[in-house]
Amino acid sequence: MGWPYIGETLQFYSQDPSIFFATKQKRYGEIFKTRLLGCPCVMLASPEAARFVLVTQAHLFKPTYPKSKENLIGPRALFFHQGDCHTHLRKLVQGSLSPGAICNIVGNIEAIAASVMDSWFGGHVINTYYEMKKFSFEVGILAIFGHLEAHYKEELKENYRIVDRGYNSFAANIPGTLYNKAHLARKRLSKILSEIICERKERGLLEKDLLGCLLNSKNDEGEILSDDQIADNIIGVLFAAQDTTASIMTWIIKYLYDYPKLLEAVKVMLESLRMASIISFTFREAVADVEYNGYLIPKGWKVMPLFRNNHHNPEFFSNPHAFDPSRFEAAPKPNTFMPFGSGVHACPGNELAKLEILVMIHHLVSKFRWEVVGSQSGIQYGPFPVPLHGLPARFWKESSI
Repeated sequence: MGWPYIGETLQFYSQDPSIFFATKQKRYGEIFKTRLLGCPCVMLASPEAARFVLVTQAHLFKPTYPKSKENLIGPRALFFHQGDCHTHLRKLVQGSLSPGAICNIVGNIEAIAASVMDSWFGGHVINTYYEMKKFSFEVGILAIFGHLEAHYKEELKENYRIVDRGYNSFAANIPGTLYNKAHLARKRLSKILSEIICERKERGLLEKDLLGCLLNSKNDEGEILSDDQIADNIIGVLFAAQDTTASIMTWIIKYLYDYPKLLEAVKVMLESLRMASIISFTFREAVADVEYNGYLIPKGWKVMPLFRNNHHNPEFFSNPHAFDPSRFEAAPKPNTFMPFGSGVHACPGNELAKLEILVMIHHLVSKFRWEVVGSQSGIQYGPFPVPLHGLPARFWKESSI
């Protein structure tokens, strides 16, 4: 169990957690106890135990986090509830991040990806994980608030980073400590979110983003969520969506670099998308008379961009009916390759995190190359595992090879 209160927190965070757990299991078996972050813990190291806790006897266990973490996220967040309250909150969050809800922001996500990647060029080394966190944070803000004024976005970003840095620190609320700074930043986040919520209420618009869903919801008794409930769940979604997605994207970039054949496998995927053209076309309707390239498209007429025709046009893809992944060694001409459509109504394919990864990796492998700088081995934890030093890398546009 370790030291009083502290327990084995220092040992846990000073080494690879998998080593910590493996050492304990080797000594004590599949069930053992410890104390982390001031909390006594029982560790269960078997699939059967996991199923027992999470599935067959889930009603016997409620979600719980160390109080320090609960305070930083907010006790009213989805993670800390069960029963009807959990069901209600989960329905709201899932609904706002469903494929149907996020398909309208695909174009915005692509714009964010392009903006982030534009800052990588010039021969300088970047911290890949940090850049992926920037990307996932921007996408999270978009999904939660839609368009958000720049000053609010910057204030949220600045204070969220402070909370993030203190989230896994020792919970000593002493002035100057990481946890104390995080605690103060969390209070500032509440104030910022209160202002945003107040402005949204005054506008009275039925937005379809997460904030809109939370504001316009009622439970079975007709009760609406309080501003504190809304704020806690917004911060909870930011925590859940950012670091995990950023970690995954960083590892993908590392593996694509470590195993060049995987990069070719991705090009096989791109060529499969081109050949199959699952989305052959999409429907649009002109809402006014539109003149395009000398032609008039009358108001009310349907407009159908034909993706398959572009994908199979020999002017854009030589010998287009042959399966040739090597054609993606060079970036396709702009707008000739749209396997998922384009713009705000493009098909996202799946939930937000997968969409983020899809957009980022699609742009990377079809347009850019990169090299990892320095040591290519090692893992750091904070709390999610990422390549050592955040995977320092140098990127350049594929056309310059």
